[in-house]
Amino acid sequence: MATIVLGICGSIAAYKAAGVASALVRQGHEVHCVCTPAALHFITPLTLHTLSRNPVVCRFEEENAAGNWVPVHIDLAQKADLLCILPATANTMACMAHGLTPNTLTSLYLACTAPVLIFPAMNTHMWQHPATQQNAATLAARPGHRIIGPAEEGPLACGVSGKGRLVPEEEILHEISAALATPPQA
Repeated sequence: MATIVLGICGSIAAYKAAGVASALVRQGHEVHCVCTPAALHFITPLTLHTLSRNPVVCRFEEENAAGNWVPVHIDLAQKADLLCILPATANTMACMAHGLTPNTLTSLYLACTAPVLIFPAMNTHMWQHPATQQNAATLAARPGHRIIGPAEEGPLACGVSGKGRLVPEEEILHEISAALATPPQA
């Protein structure tokens, strides 16, 4: 089976990464969770560690805990068969689009050569902002990158209704399976 890195960002939808991690492990995949510092406001490393059965990477300072001389974010980037950013926030998408590395997830992204699936989740107005749309277009144009979502319409945690919700877990799992079944492009 595949080695999948789940990049989890600071969104209320971060809790849904737990269900995705659990489902992928049940399918036989090796799952590693990498959280932005903001993600830890919404989900705990203990939850993700328990469900993924692997230590969770959250901060650069924690990377040498295993005693490995290769930084964990580089090691995971080299092992990954697929990188999934879920939920992808406007901030993380902007960092990825512009090559900024303020945290372990964005640093891992730059070192990763595996296909990348990006599942946005944010306020409708944030998603529709020209800067976010330009960043999404930049990412979608990169080889091996796909943006899935956000879901078309629905109530958001902020109280507005519109496009911005994370796509359903079933769709996420379907997209991951499809990406793993597709041969990498040279």
